[in-house]
Amino acid sequence: MAGSADRLLVKVTALDRPRLIALILSALAGTAAGLLLPGALAAAVDAVVAGRPSLPEVSWLIVLGVTEIAVGLIGGILTARMTASATAWLRRKLTDRYLALGTRSTFADGDAISRLTGDCTGAGLVASVVVQLGSTTLISGGAVVLLALMDWRLALVFLGSIPFGLMLARTHLKNTADDVLTYQEVSGELAARMVDAVAGLRTIAASGTADREADRVLRPLPKLSLAGRGMWRTQARMVWRSGLLLPAVELAVLAAAGFGVLEGRLTVGQVLAALGYVALGMGLITQIPLLTTLSRARSCARRITEVLESPVPEPGELGVVPGRGTLELRGVTVEGALRDVDLLVRGGRFTAVVGRSGSGKSALVNVLGGLLSPDEGTVTLDGRPLEKLRPYELRAVVGFAFERPALLGATIGDAVGYGSWAGEAAVRAACRSAQVDDLIVRLPGGYRTPLRETPLSGGEAQRIGLARAIAHAPRVLILDDATASLDTVTEAAVEEAIERTLPRRTRVVVTHRAATASRADTVVWLEDGRVRAVGPHEKLWRNPAYRAVFTGMGAEQR
Repeated sequence: MAGSADRLLVKVTALDRPRLIALILSALAGTAAGLLLPGALAAAVDAVVAGRPSLPEVSWLIVLGVTEIAVGLIGGILTARMTASATAWLRRKLTDRYLALGTRSTFADGDAISRLTGDCTGAGLVASVVVQLGSTTLISGGAVVLLALMDWRLALVFLGSIPFGLMLARTHLKNTADDVLTYQEVSGELAARMVDAVAGLRTIAASGTADREADRVLRPLPKLSLAGRGMWRTQARMVWRSGLLLPAVELAVLAAAGFGVLEGRLTVGQVLAALGYVALGMGLITQIPLLTTLSRARSCARRITEVLESPVPEPGELGVVPGRGTLELRGVTVEGALRDVDLLVRGGRFTAVVGRSGSGKSALVNVLGGLLSPDEGTVTLDGRPLEKLRPYELRAVVGFAFERPALLGATIGDAVGYGSWAGEAAVRAACRSAQVDDLIVRLPGGYRTPLRETPLSGGEAQRIGLARAIAHAPRVLILDDATASLDTVTEAAVEEAIERTLPRRTRVVVTHRAATASRADTVVWLEDGRVRAVGPHEKLWRNPAYRAVFTGMGAEQR
């Protein structure tokens, strides 16, 4: 995984080559100006001390100073642009993979948000960090060379500090890597728990379990705090150690330079230049926090790579053939939900799926519609395996409506037409079938009312989600508790309208209502992930255990 993460960072670094080249050039210009600056200062000081005209030396000093400031400004702008574009690219890649994984994703919602936000930003910084580290290395190396050219004795004194600096950097990296990765992982877990809590705010408030829920959400906090304290402790040790090392080295070099002045080998200006070269040479030590940023970028890249390397189904190669929408399951098993299910859903028929909570109803319809791939077994639509169908063709012939639909789009009309080629007339017809047209036309902007300005009840949102499925005019319409918030009269009216709008289409409906099951041509009764029985509602109703599915009676009361 570490190798994949590093390859991803290399790819991110090379994404914007023109800006990368400009950033490197500006860093080189800044490096040159920085290395020339102490020498220019020495020349200006010596000219003033000797009483010579100092205008050329002072002018050169000013030019170098202005150049260093300008290059720093340009580098800052380029860094911001490169980081933004790299972050956007990573988020697109990550979003595409999450969408490709779909319901097969094993990553919690909050954790996915954490990876899309914090991790993509952290990994997007890698180009600027690498350039900064490279520039600092060049400056440090160049400063040592210039110091040696001035007086090899000074360079020798300075080089005595290098082993201490390398040991400091190595210890810092070793102690930081694990803490950074742990911090990222626990942050993702916290985000996942928080998203779950926000989604269930009403339930939490109604049950009076706010304190208990807060404890659950914040349970990983001690681990996060431990990792954070570890990072800050390592950072603090590095800061005070490097803070002591720099003045100690400067003092040693200054003492050696003082002897050089006494012996006539060095001028006053060169002593100042020597101090400047020492500060530049120690730049690699003072920039050790960049190594923390680089370590964090690697940790972020590792978490991103976990998602990017998650296996996705191979793209389909077959088209959908004409048919009535017959679905068949053979030996289908979904771990924790379904076990060895064989089922034939005849095309053009209304099939109801019933069962107690946890019996596998949602898993069954998700498998039927291709949203969930079974661990074992095959699923076919009109004789063709779903996993071999082209995804866009499958989505065109299978429509879904859910109990809690996610409404997407700028306006109500956009939300209904989302994902289809339906025009305005088809959108309005779908809304009439879903018994929601009268609500929409009363809105201030009708179908053009912004979605964010439209407060919707649970039943209204369900009907708009249902209208969206109808607008696709699918061959197979799957309703996963999509009418649960509707009263029985409205639900019956919706079913009648769907039959008129989409005649002779396959409908698979998950329901908890006996009245809905009674209107179906066939009922599939699930129990503990298995199909217990298939048949007309009237025939199944004779079984007390089947009646208990709707009445809620336990086995002892049957």
